[in-house]
Amino acid sequence: MFPFVMPATSKKKTAVRTAPALRRAPDPAEVLEALRRQYGPVRWEPRYDPVSELVFTVLSQHTSDVNAAKAYETLLAAFGSWEAVARADPREIARSIQVGGLAQTKAPRIKAMLLRVQELRGSLDLEFLRDLPLEEAKTWLRQLPGVGPKTAAIVLCFSLGRPAMAVDTHVHRVAKRLGLIGSKVNLEQAHALLERAVAPEQVFAFHVYLITHGRRVCRAPQPRCQDCVLEPGCPSSLLRSPGAAQPPPGSARGWTGRYHVEPEDWRPPGASPKEGRYQGVEKGESRGAKPPSLP
Repeated sequence: MFPFVMPATSKKKTAVRTAPALRRAPDPAEVLEALRRQYGPVRWEPRYDPVSELVFTVLSQHTSDVNAAKAYETLLAAFGSWEAVARADPREIARSIQVGGLAQTKAPRIKAMLLRVQELRGSLDLEFLRDLPLEEAKTWLRQLPGVGPKTAAIVLCFSLGRPAMAVDTHVHRVAKRLGLIGSKVNLEQAHALLERAVAPEQVFAFHVYLITHGRRVCRAPQPRCQDCVLEPGCPSSLLRSPGAAQPPPGSARGWTGRYHVEPEDWRPPGASPKEGRYQGVEKGESRGAKPPSLP
């Protein structure tokens, strides 16, 4: 704590106030270790081949994991193979994925992606991405219709175990509040910055931990700083000056007084908890355990 003196404007006694302690942004390795202790170990397990992961990622946009899984199952049940989906009328595809929402948007996107893969590779086998240099693999995927940095990273990391950082709204928000990236860094920029900041073997765990922490504790509208294991080192903690109306870094929109408001309009990709994608976080932890409360 460092006292500072307000400049005197009269002969009255000078007022002395105490400035809040400055906090450095935590190291990504420190964040990982704290969240590992909180949520338990995470291990990577592939569930889908790359092209199936690509389709599932589209189906998972703007819906729950449960509905995305249902849409995936009904789509495969209706057509039997991705080759058949590529040949199908988009209206037929849309009818089979209604449960996932936004079917009229997702159906032509899925068909266009599959057709483009076939055009470029002569088949729907994307296993070759496993052996390409990481940046080349990302570039290849991003040439597909509707594929941005997040979708490319999801396919490479979740299906092939490559150290590609997928950044969703939760990862982006938590990273900004912790000071791991600057307050003006956008989603697209955050992928490369966070990927460089985290050891390759920790990329998947970092993604899973920050999503989990963002959903449960570091929420968009009302962050639970009093329950956060990262609060002692967080430069955005609301506990530093109770009641102060100051937005946490990374609050780009929707600031309403004390809390940052950001629409929760995206769901993390991947398997539902019961299918084991987030083993050790969603499935393996003790449901009754709560983070320790600060005094």
